[in-house]
Amino acid sequence: MKMVACGGCAASWRRCVVMSLRLLFLLPAGLPVRSQGESQSDNKQMDNITIRQGETLFLSCSQGAFVTHTAWLNRSSILYAGEDKWSVDPRVSLVTLNQDEFTIKIEDVDLTDEGQYICAVQTSSRPRTTSVHIIVQVPPKIVNLSKDLVVNEGSNVTLMCLANGKPEPAIVWRMLSPSDDSLGSDNEVLEIPFISRYRAGVYECTAANDIAVDTQTVELTVNYPPSVSDGRDVGVTLGQRGVLECEADAVPEADFEWYRDDRRIFNGFDGIEIEDAGALSKLTFFNVSEADYGNYTCVAINKLGSANTSIVLYEIIEPTSSTLLQGPGAVQDGNSGTSTVFTPTCLLLIVLLQLLLKF
Repeated sequence: MKMVACGGCAASWRRCVVMSLRLLFLLPAGLPVRSQGESQSDNKQMDNITIRQGETLFLSCSQGAFVTHTAWLNRSSILYAGEDKWSVDPRVSLVTLNQDEFTIKIEDVDLTDEGQYICAVQTSSRPRTTSVHIIVQVPPKIVNLSKDLVVNEGSNVTLMCLANGKPEPAIVWRMLSPSDDSLGSDNEVLEIPFISRYRAGVYECTAANDIAVDTQTVELTVNYPPSVSDGRDVGVTLGQRGVLECEADAVPEADFEWYRDDRRIFNGFDGIEIEDAGALSKLTFFNVSEADYGNYTCVAINKLGSANTSIVLYEIIEPTSSTLLQGPGAVQDGNSGTSTVFTPTCLLLIVLLQLLLKF
């Protein structure tokens, strides 16, 4: 059969449909073409049908008695004429055709299927049509999103999120992690001027309409120079283990250097171990000697700058057992290095004895 299409007709859309019906049903050329002001009793307009993209659309119209020809058309192109399929679209198929009902279906509906559909019925007396407008709704889909960004602190940042959908989706930006309700936007663009390290994190774009919601995220990394915590001085007994710690906050993570005066200390030098783990660096003495006591400097460095702090390793003198035994009344024997302990009563007797010897 020959496909009928009136895309090039100079007349109105209705005239094109009538021409299609004439060719299909072999109607006489005298079939009237009503104007808008004339009776439309044989032309029924059904309520609009709204369907979601990807679903299956069923189009049905009643037949009635004395029907000689029947057809379904879409924008003046014939889909089915009775049992004969005119459409080349594999998604279109016949469901029911009998004296009471003429139903076809379109599977996996897309936005291109939107528009006017007509069920045309030719009876023994005159034709009648039933038309319905199909509205296809499309769930939102984010089609253009800013890539993950790495910027330096103080930069101006712009995040973009574009989405398609029908109805047109609403776009919302928010800071997802760490959560911050004060930072967001209700349009496609999120502007963050003079960004600080505290604005680094994961940002979420949400596109929503009446059908569904689509979300995607962008990770924003903010680089900044190191800042070092104040060093804590450490006291260690001679011969014991001592550990100096240095902690730095920086992105990217800082590299650490240790110095004694102006001399850099390297791992393994003089039995000293340097261990770096992320933001923390440790300088370990396994057997502290007299020469180890003094002032040490920790320097944290990344590509944006450096920072340092000083830490003192000082000696703690442990009391000896003899020192612990001495009390406030102890008298030191300078020759022997021993101590003789006298009680207060004993001291009083000695003083009295010395007074008696004078007389």
